[in-house]
Amino acid sequence: MTLKDIQELIKLIAKTEVSEFKYKDEQVTLHIRGKSYNPVSTPGAAAPAVPSIINVPTPTLGQGYAPAQQPPAAAPAPAAAPAPAAAAAAGGTEASDESTNTANLLEVKSPMIGTFYRSSSPDKPVYVKVGDRIAKGDTVCIVEAMKLFNEIESEVAGKIVKVLVEDAQPIEYDQPLFLIDPS
Repeated sequence: MTLKDIQELIKLIAKTEVSEFKYKDEQVTLHIRGKSYNPVSTPGAAAPAVPSIINVPTPTLGQGYAPAQQPPAAAPAPAAAPAPAAAAAAGGTEASDESTNTANLLEVKSPMIGTFYRSSSPDKPVYVKVGDRIAKGDTVCIVEAMKLFNEIESEVAGKIVKVLVEDAQPIEYDQPLFLIDPS
């Protein structure tokens, strides 16, 4: 992504009613806030008059852009059972009655930022529920992003053990959505 591309993106966002835009790849991390941005955490705060960019790497001679600087890493987290910690932090909506060994559970994660929906419309049944067996490639939910409804397919096969997200809840990129028992 060139500086000209970034400038065109800023102009496009300034002309639309997009409140916030995030983009990340191996070389560039962008976070642009438009005119209609209103932070939820501080009610009554004035929105910025122009879009702002955060964490744009500086160009280097002959190499395009340098990778974004990462903050120094904290002490390494223990490697024991990351899935249960993620499930507890997410406050899941459904739980299995079985006592499943959580160490071998796999996560279906969101490939994008958006709004999570368990079914294609409010009057339709949910795609999957706790106890269902799914195959690799089965649609498990929908994520709405910028008025586009994206069907999310499972990258693993197994049995749904827990749904980690409420219906119609905003979700982040790479957020765990489901816990799957692959056995």
